[in-house]
Amino acid sequence: MSASTSYAPRPGAAPVGRMLRAQTALETSLLLRNGEQLLLTVIIPSVLLVLFSAVDIVATTGPGARVDFLAPGLLALAVMSTAFTGQAIATGFERRYGVLKRLGASPLPRWALMTAKTGSVLVTEVLQVVLLSAIAFGLGWHPHGNPFAVLLLLLLGTAAFSGLGLLMAGTLRAEATLAAANLVFILLLLAGGVIVPLSKFPGAVRPVLEALPISALSDGLRSVLQQGSAMPWSDLGILAAWAVVALAAAARFFRWE
Repeated sequence: MSASTSYAPRPGAAPVGRMLRAQTALETSLLLRNGEQLLLTVIIPSVLLVLFSAVDIVATTGPGARVDFLAPGLLALAVMSTAFTGQAIATGFERRYGVLKRLGASPLPRWALMTAKTGSVLVTEVLQVVLLSAIAFGLGWHPHGNPFAVLLLLLLGTAAFSGLGLLMAGTLRAEATLAAANLVFILLLLAGGVIVPLSKFPGAVRPVLEALPISALSDGLRSVLQQGSAMPWSDLGILAAWAVVALAAAARFFRWE
């Protein structure tokens, strides 16, 4: 090496964009390799779609075969299982074991960490939608409607459930989050219009059930994909309200330790 050669290392954090992409890839890998979450996010919705499409257990409403009613509801369930249940449980235990505290002290900004978690949820949801759609088409599904409305419903539903999941994970103990997230998943599966039409419930409780985010998402997707509605504004409004309130509450009350 000649005397004139200069060696000047530049230590420092990588650009935020590169860190964000790396963290998103890591979060996605961890989510997809978790056996419990894989069962919750992929296997359960797929099995329910095949089972209830083949067996006449629940009387459905609207035009078309049973799969035309069930597919939109189970797409909504897939969004909830990933954005809410899976994310709440994983983030809750990361918080308990000090992972979030350490990541929060790293060069990666905290907003970028939350963005990476949301990005991993979106990647997983794309895989879920592709898989469930393929199964539904194999069962004779005939969707129609406005694709932009479907995309908007899925994005708002993801935002709403993600906010609720982060709020739960950031305020409750990990064990409480595990129990509460699974309990909410089961309750909303049964009473959120996913498989059983809301018209089957007593009139006194129906307005409350219709205001739930899972009900708005499943009803909105069904309105578009089964009934051909252009834009289900009422359901979009409910999801937007849940998204704003849940994300604001998560940002305000989330505890990193």
